[in-house]
Amino acid sequence: MRFAAWRRSIPAPLKSCLKWLLGWVYWARRRLRQLLGGGSLGARAVASPAVVQPRGAAVELPPDAPDCLVASNEHGTYCVPRSSHHRPVAEAILRSRVWEADTLDLVRGVESGADIVHAGTYFGDFIPALARSRTDGAVVWAFEPGAENFRCSEITVELNELENVVLTHAGLGASDGDALLATSDRAGLALGGASRLITDRARARWHANEEVRLVTVDGIVGADRPVAAIQLDVEGHEQEALTGAMRTIERCRPLIVLETLPDEDWLARNLAPLGYEVGESVNRNFLLRCR
Repeated sequence: MRFAAWRRSIPAPLKSCLKWLLGWVYWARRRLRQLLGGGSLGARAVASPAVVQPRGAAVELPPDAPDCLVASNEHGTYCVPRSSHHRPVAEAILRSRVWEADTLDLVRGVESGADIVHAGTYFGDFIPALARSRTDGAVVWAFEPGAENFRCSEITVELNELENVVLTHAGLGASDGDALLATSDRAGLALGGASRLITDRARARWHANEEVRLVTVDGIVGADRPVAAIQLDVEGHEQEALTGAMRTIERCRPLIVLETLPDEDWLARNLAPLGYEVGESVNRNFLLRCR
């Protein structure tokens, strides 16, 4: 019997028990590593990248800033959580590079007088460029559920003196509610921008996690606001986030940029009738345009 077939044959109650037991094993392993000197999340031995400090005067961080590194690139200055310095986005910014430059240029190139919805903000690596591309009172609606990443995003906004960013400490969903966010892998290394919602609570202890709030785009973005683009990097939760944005999408027909596509049936029921088609990809992100 193949493994997949064998796994499907396990009764649901037994499968749930096994998930809980594995969770305790992963939790104990992470805890033991910390007690033996492995450090906190993200502190495993990873070579530190060369940090590029902003040019000019020294940057003064607020007293409640997380353990972080400050770096800059052509678009602005960033507060990068030290726990994430091994993650690809953080590594790029810490080397003064631009992450997914083509995607960033595409999104900030939409109609400048209309708003942008940007979710999966992380420490704010897209925020300065997106905010500075807006004119005539347009804003960036940014969403980040993780506590450390949200605080770093706040500091990034402050460092760049941006006044047209509405930053919400929450993830996006199909409705308002609460969820668990996995913030580390099973061994305890910080996931950074790859932090994701835990959909199966039986797996809660498989990862370090925190309780987070979920909101909808339709509930946050005013019905009178023009929206030119919705860009989501929410680690597989795109379908739920779009479900909570359907009134905004129907009203504004924005460019939609997604890391992960929703199910084909969902697209056929919800976006195809509005004239949306899946087009080219940019930096492995999918583009949906209204024809």
